[in-house]
Amino acid sequence: MNQGSLFKDLMLFLVFAGVVLAAPVLLAPLGANYPDLLQKFAIFGIFAIGFNILFGLTGYLSFGHAAFLGVGSYASVWVFKLLSMNVIPAVIFSVIVSGLFAFLIGFVSLRRSGIYFSILTLAFAQMSYNLAYSVLTPITNGETGLQIRQLAPSDRAADYVLNLRDEDLRILDQAFGVVEHGIPITNLFGIKMSGYPGFYFCAVLLILAFGLSILIARSNFGMMLKAIKSNQNRLSYTGINTRPYLIAAFVISGMFAGLSGSLLAVTDPLAGAERMQWTASGEVVLMTILGGAGTLVGPVLGATLIKFFENIFSAINDNVLQGVYSFLPDGLREAAVAVSGLFVGSGWHLTLGLLFMIIVIFLPGGLMQGFELITGRFKRKAKAETPSQQSKQPAE
Repeated sequence: MNQGSLFKDLMLFLVFAGVVLAAPVLLAPLGANYPDLLQKFAIFGIFAIGFNILFGLTGYLSFGHAAFLGVGSYASVWVFKLLSMNVIPAVIFSVIVSGLFAFLIGFVSLRRSGIYFSILTLAFAQMSYNLAYSVLTPITNGETGLQIRQLAPSDRAADYVLNLRDEDLRILDQAFGVVEHGIPITNLFGIKMSGYPGFYFCAVLLILAFGLSILIARSNFGMMLKAIKSNQNRLSYTGINTRPYLIAAFVISGMFAGLSGSLLAVTDPLAGAERMQWTASGEVVLMTILGGAGTLVGPVLGATLIKFFENIFSAINDNVLQGVYSFLPDGLREAAVAVSGLFVGSGWHLTLGLLFMIIVIFLPGGLMQGFELITGRFKRKAKAETPSQQSKQPAE
């Protein structure tokens, strides 16, 4: 990597970090500066960054990444129940478990490519979802979901072993004399992971994940992944075995997804099978394509945009629409409310679908392509307006 590229990547990282840390101030005019929404921006930004390492760099489209999101959540909640409410052990354990699970799925799925690979990952995700709801109920607690409870009394340790779902033990917390009052809250060495502290914990991990994605994309490993996307057959003809690179990319991507699932449990200590549904996998695909697959900032931008629109449009109901169209006569107002109601509230996904169609048709490269087109036009215009410098002959 030359010095110019290194400097650009460093500046990109610093600007990205500054924007993320200043998000509560920057997003205040849009009304999107409250902690719960900011946490979603950061968590799903990490999810999209990890997915982009697989899809954006290699071209392999996975429809099963929600499985790793769910595994990360379950693993974190079990750490909270068994060891401690401190988030560090939970995050580390979730990333490791998700990586191992991704290796198993990737080892099988990556025997195929194209649509067959996508179908295999979707099948594994749906199998995981159904197992979490039925066969693995002793571990996942089925439809109710896995929840955090108060510490189990010491004299009921034997009962606890017999029914892990109904009592918590938290060995490390009890060993260090941690006293609970009411529902336990996740913490970082005493700092509660709720509100803005929870956001900044997620924000720091988002910044680190973004920095790691830059290193991967610019490394020899990243160049090999891009070569696989460009022409995998040609690499195979030269004697290069691409399978280890694909498995490594799949595992790294799954670990990012597991980290996102862990952070969902950190900010809301609950794990449910709904996080493993195919719709969650489809959502991260939309995020990545909407922002710009293969770019560095695009997936984060797509995740932020989708979660922002979800927050706005899902909160609009018929009463709000009645107020918006209050200037219309009764008949027209009811018709306008009926039509607009299809695109908001529980039907906000229809608005998302239309937005996605517009982006794909007019900006196949996502929002980052649009940004590049706009900046390129301004640069060409500025260059055209700059008077050409003509050399003058010295007067004789």
